[in-house]
Amino acid sequence: MKAITFNRLGPPDVLQLTELPVPSAGPGTARVRVKTAGVMPIDAKVRSGSVPYAQSHPFPIIPGNEFAGIIDEVGDGVSEFTRGDEVIGFTMFGGYAEYIVVSCDQLVRKPAGMPWETAGGFTGNGQGAHMALEAIRIQPGDTVLIHGAAGGLGTFAVQLALAWGAGRVIGTASEANHDHLQRLGAIPLAYGDGLAARVRAIAPAGVDAALLAGGGDDLALQASVDLVQDLSRIVAMVPSVHAQTLGIRQLTGTRSKERLAELVRIYNEGKVDIHIRKVLPLDQAREAHREIESGHGRGKIVLSV
Repeated sequence: MKAITFNRLGPPDVLQLTELPVPSAGPGTARVRVKTAGVMPIDAKVRSGSVPYAQSHPFPIIPGNEFAGIIDEVGDGVSEFTRGDEVIGFTMFGGYAEYIVVSCDQLVRKPAGMPWETAGGFTGNGQGAHMALEAIRIQPGDTVLIHGAAGGLGTFAVQLALAWGAGRVIGTASEANHDHLQRLGAIPLAYGDGLAARVRAIAPAGVDAALLAGGGDDLALQASVDLVQDLSRIVAMVPSVHAQTLGIRQLTGTRSKERLAELVRIYNEGKVDIHIRKVLPLDQAREAHREIESGHGRGKIVLSV
């Protein structure tokens, strides 16, 4: 099978298109013929070695933690799925390949009307947003502040917060993305000085909860602390010393089949979707990583396998 691999940590140029043996499904697992695989910032961090678990994983490494495809083999003891089932899945490694074998606990059925490019890029930001909003305990009627609201995870979080009944979602983003946030149903605000005061002009009592969907600069961190009474209802997706100093916790959580199944249900209700920026062939994974690391552009990059 064709797969993208790397044999050393480094820049996008370490990614290589490689021929590998096709894996077989073992007990409790399914082999998926991958149709599409999402490209996530964490994939680039795995490749560069900036996350600890990548440094201890044996080479060659196949990156990719979200995918969609068609089951073509099931192992012993599997009754939930059968050959020909269209599925969405998540993993730690292995998505950038023609075939992947995963536990059936990492798969849910793909909705019949969901495009393959959407399916391949659905679970990463979706489960991240789900974990984050669960952590800050979104309640019906809440006013929620989401920093970095136009990014992949932020866009999903805006939609999910509204689907869960938030009364208002205020989202920070560059002015070029304000129309995008308004289409999602959020109230857009620009980054920068005076953020807390500008939020209070909309919500005089402050906000009930805040999510730092990106790294969160010092102004965003401080504004969140100023605006949210209960600091346990602020969470940052990316750790930082300043966040820890202010008492803002980093997101912790585990992706699960149950989370993904709920997200698929909400998708079927028409309440969440993702914007696809670009679909690239598998052999252009290097370009995909360069774009992800540039930090420019809105929406998901997906590899067609």
